[in-house]
Amino acid sequence: MNILAGALALACAGCTPAHQPESQTSKNVAMGTWQLVAKTTYIGDTVRHDKIAGTRTIKIINDTHFAFLTHEAPIPGDTTRPAPVFVAGGGTYTLRDSVYTEVLEYCNFREWENHEFTFTLKVKGDSLIQSGEEKVEAANISQTIVERYIRVK
Repeated sequence: MNILAGALALACAGCTPAHQPESQTSKNVAMGTWQLVAKTTYIGDTVRHDKIAGTRTIKIINDTHFAFLTHEAPIPGDTTRPAPVFVAGGGTYTLRDSVYTEVLEYCNFREWENHEFTFTLKVKGDSLIQSGEEKVEAANISQTIVERYIRVK
């Protein structure tokens, strides 16, 4: 009886649960917590390198969902800056080869909600690079982004 139970456990060890999308298995190298270290935005001929100093952005990717959180810490004594910024969003995603598509279900910028964004995703070691188009007609947004992350240990 123990041999049969062991053989059954071994046979099912590589099975993917029925609820899990086939493209998102335990070998999904994008899963984890990532910290943004650089972001470049292209709008037409304009290139903008977003400041990372003073902010922290993390992106969390699990089997089926993603979330991002950005917090800008206030600088003591700096009265020229507006109130600290907090940005958050999340939703579901698919990953097929290097094509990463997010469906933004939740966002504090509500006009971004219920939009789909397709990116190219590259993971090498503890680095993740996400690049692609962001278009939200309701917000008059049409831009290309390149985000570079490092894995949070």
